[in-house]
Amino acid sequence: MQLQISSTTPIDLQMHTTYSDGRWSAEQIFEYLAQERFGLVAVTDHDRVDTVERIQHLGVQKQVPVLAAVEISAQFHGKMADVLCFGFDPHDLALRTIADDVRQRQKDNAERVYEELQSRGYRFPHPQDLRVAGDCGKLLIKQGMVPDWPSALTLLTDAGYCEMKADIGQTVEAAHQSGGIALIAHPGRGLREPQEFTNYTPELLDQVRAEIPLDGIEVYYPTHSPEQVETYLAYAMQHDLLISAGSDSHGPPGRMPIKYRAELCRRLLERVGIQVQ
Repeated sequence: MQLQISSTTPIDLQMHTTYSDGRWSAEQIFEYLAQERFGLVAVTDHDRVDTVERIQHLGVQKQVPVLAAVEISAQFHGKMADVLCFGFDPHDLALRTIADDVRQRQKDNAERVYEELQSRGYRFPHPQDLRVAGDCGKLLIKQGMVPDWPSALTLLTDAGYCEMKADIGQTVEAAHQSGGIALIAHPGRGLREPQEFTNYTPELLDQVRAEIPLDGIEVYYPTHSPEQVETYLAYAMQHDLLISAGSDSHGPPGRMPIKYRAELCRRLLERVGIQVQ
């Protein structure tokens, strides 16, 4: 991607739309991004390489530059290891094949869970786009069949729900093959949400890097504490890793895109052909 931006250009390198689990459409998010004068963004819908071209075309229409990006649902020896991939060729099949496979396995599992719940007497309409078992959980809560998400998750798991992930090594290899780079997403999130996420300490990052040629880590993230940011920044500098900054916005009501300074991610941006002046 050939582009020149200033060091103070507002960027956000992680956000989601209804193409995955976001609450606003691509059209809605770009209305907001254009209104707020973002200078560069990355829409990282989970396991959606197939929508990258549409997103970039919308960015052109709204005059908001868009970096090709995706968040792949991956794992490292059974631990959650979501991977942010940037700057790849969306026409290359290497990364898209992995993303499509994860999404199809998630959909197949969701259908099995739905059928099992129906057989147990739970009656709710089949979602028009049943993508993951969590969609069934949302309906269970909405219709008052369970009081909250923990209760829904317990029921879903008993009905056969399981995480469908790609192998992190294959994911990183595919990103590189497609001309892109790969970073660990929100490495410190597991410190506050250990039930759902993995806390990537420097020691665990060492283990990953011993096996996988990661390009970097998402240092700047809304729920990372100042101490975590300092730790990850020092780690990235020590090991010559690229640094990313993302809001992980899923739209209103909730966290909105954040205006990070392009300077924070200078080396990452320059690696994918974006000059930061």
